[in-house]
Amino acid sequence: MGERTGMDNARDMLVRLWRAGVAAVEGRQAVAHALDAAPVPRPDLVLAVGKAAVPMARAALDRFGRVPALAVTKHGHGDGHGDGQAGHDGQAGLEVIEAGHPLPDAGSLRAGAALLERVAACPPGSHLLLLISGGASALAEAPVAGLTLDDLAAETRALIASGADIATMNARRRQLSRIKGGRLLQAFGGARVTVLAISDVQGDDIAVIGSGTGLVPEGAGFAHETRIVASNAVARAAVAAEAETLGLTVQGNAENLYCDVGEAAAMIGARLRAGPPGLWIWGGEPTVVLPETPGRGGRNQALALMVARGIAGQEGAAALIAGTDGTDGPTGAAGAFVDGASWGPGAGAALAAADSGTWLAANGLLFEPGPTGTNVMDLALGLKAG
Repeated sequence: MGERTGMDNARDMLVRLWRAGVAAVEGRQAVAHALDAAPVPRPDLVLAVGKAAVPMARAALDRFGRVPALAVTKHGHGDGHGDGQAGHDGQAGLEVIEAGHPLPDAGSLRAGAALLERVAACPPGSHLLLLISGGASALAEAPVAGLTLDDLAAETRALIASGADIATMNARRRQLSRIKGGRLLQAFGGARVTVLAISDVQGDDIAVIGSGTGLVPEGAGFAHETRIVASNAVARAAVAAEAETLGLTVQGNAENLYCDVGEAAAMIGARLRAGPPGLWIWGGEPTVVLPETPGRGGRNQALALMVARGIAGQEGAAALIAGTDGTDGPTGAAGAFVDGASWGPGAGAALAAADSGTWLAANGLLFEPGPTGTNVMDLALGLKAG
């Protein structure tokens, strides 16, 4: 009973820390803080694209009142307005389109067409407020001539399976799109564009976030401003601050999970086995190479199960590894909690089959917080008892 209680306590503590980090970068709060810090003129149109699109758009409408607004987000992240059709979320002026992620779907094409139409319709003198967050690459698309939705989906599926990092994936996506890489704003004929972005990429580069859906093209004939309003660094700082309130010593805080999941697992496992007691914080987005027919799971679930193998038998060691958007790959889980007692029969076979999610679910280890209203890559939290 004592061992079980200890595991539950560690899990509760790690979940509390993870939620503190995510709360600090939630879309509505991030945009509200940005508008407080540096106010912008009242926009004539609000467009929001990404997994945090709805809360980001709500923050703008909170500030400016009734303004025409469209939010494009992932299925299940828009309060149930789905199937790629436009709906209203109950706040005056906000229209919502839900679409596919990580693979684009028919909703993605509707969203891309809607964005192009609205940007092109902006009259001279108008101000566009463009809100971008992670996931925009798949959620809104207007393919180049001759490219079909099936082509886009196949290309995306191959990129994901290859283990390519997000910068490489988004560079390829820009080549295939009429709205990415600054092309969306080429259609703008108004006077001013303000871009506020939640970063889900290394280096917080607006040209990479959403494959450059919010990038202002060179030589633009309008005034413009771009700001990053939330990032992995902000989330990790909030985790560290919460750790202090719990009396935990933060032994490490780094955004360095940009390697293969195997390398990341080895690093995390080493800290939890041989490092000093306390909390270890990592951020980023590791890569994983998938077989032709993968099972259930995503990179965070695979990483968590590899960490479980690395700390097997280690008393007082635990980890929570989860995507800050509340999902991990094409699953409803964000990641998983593991400790020194988690590794067990069948785990190795599940890893080999890229089916970590099935094994973790069967053993009660999945972490399923639901959509969070943000997306700043992943958080990996490791706790080692003194």
